Amino acid sequence: MLQISLASGYSASMHNPSSPVSRQPATAADLELFALIESTLYTAVICDALDELGYRDQAMRETIRPLGPNCCFAGWARTISYADVYHTPADPYGLEIEAIDSILPGEAVVVSTTGSVRNAPWGELLSTAAQSRGGRGAVVDGLVRDVRKIEALGFPVFARGIKPVDSKGRGIVMDYSVPVECGGVLVSPGDLVVADYDGVVSVPPEVVPDAIRLATERVMKESSSRKELKTGAYLRDVYKKYGVL
Repeated sequence: MLQISLASGYSASMHNPSSPVSRQPATAADLELFALIESTLYTAVICDALDELGYRDQAMRETIRPLGPNCCFAGWARTISYADVYHTPADPYGLEIEAIDSILPGEAVVVSTTGSVRNAPWGELLSTAAQSRGGRGAVVDGLVRDVRKIEALGFPVFARGIKPVDSKGRGIVMDYSVPVECGGVLVSPGDLVVADYDGVVSVPPEVVPDAIRLATERVMKESSSRKELKTGAYLRDVYKKYGVL
């Protein structure tokens, strides 16, 4: 099943993931892949797979946490870049609105604030708009607000913290669908973003098929290891047999 999804999905959706002009809504194969990742895989095994492939710095900082323990998602990155301001521009929300309205089904919003904690650029209305456009979730390298209302929406959001202030006069969108640094990781439009309670991982498109394959193999080995450990097998023997911890 997984091999079929990879074979059918990537040829259709990875034509040029770093070009905003060529972005397309997620295909049925993409959505199947996301569902499989969310139900079967998790960020720890994806990180292990990336380590094996030589991509050792794809996990975002530990300070980026889910708003709730059940938050998880997988999707193609739609990036937004914010910068601090110390005045109120004539059109403080123009590019922000354009960026949110540009979200395509299957995309995960990745918001870079360059680590700012002056404002909360993400809240209930942006979550509602992103969800309505088919967004999978959001990762904010900064603060968020309206947390109870976001939780009620069921839209998964990850952030550095919570603060009730608006971005107006504190921060502004500078660009979107461009490479950004989020949580210490360089994320490009079209990267595969996977988030769960352990953290957030960005997978470059060129290694997605291999990363998912290796992560799936590791889950199977971990499952076998777990069963044998529960029957009383020694960790030494189980590790020698399956090679995973």
